[in-house]
Amino acid sequence: MSYFLETLVSGLFAGVMYSLVAIGFVLIYKASGVFNFAQGAMLLFAALTFVTLTEKGMPFALAFIVTSLVMVAMAILIEWLVLRPLRNRDPLTLFMATLGLSYVIEGFAQLLMGMDVHLLDLGIPDVAVQVGGIYVSQFDIIASLIALTLVAA
Repeated sequence: MSYFLETLVSGLFAGVMYSLVAIGFVLIYKASGVFNFAQGAMLLFAALTFVTLTEKGMPFALAFIVTSLVMVAMAILIEWLVLRPLRNRDPLTLFMATLGLSYVIEGFAQLLMGMDVHLLDLGIPDVAVQVGGIYVSQFDIIASLIALTLVAA
């Protein structure tokens, strides 16, 4: 029974994370009317940029700021080069453009940062803690609390 509960709680923690993704899709769609399938690829690019900068010795906070600036620049370029020229087009055209854009961003990320696996140490130990008779990951608890805070805000 405890394995079932551990799996259930783990699934709930994953669901909290997926809610952030869903909110991102909804916010982008409500603001622009575009269902942006490049959102995931942009997150991948941001994560790889951040990890690459920290691997090269850049301090955590500075890497976060630089990554944020890179992503703002990327978003502006995408708006100017891809989405603005397609304004007032069929929604399917915009959908296909963002789908294609996701492949371009993923390829660009591989070109710049390679295909190696990268490790990012956030300083949160990934150890199992016992809560109410079941074991859950401390990392999952902290990440879910942060995600719930963001969802509530």
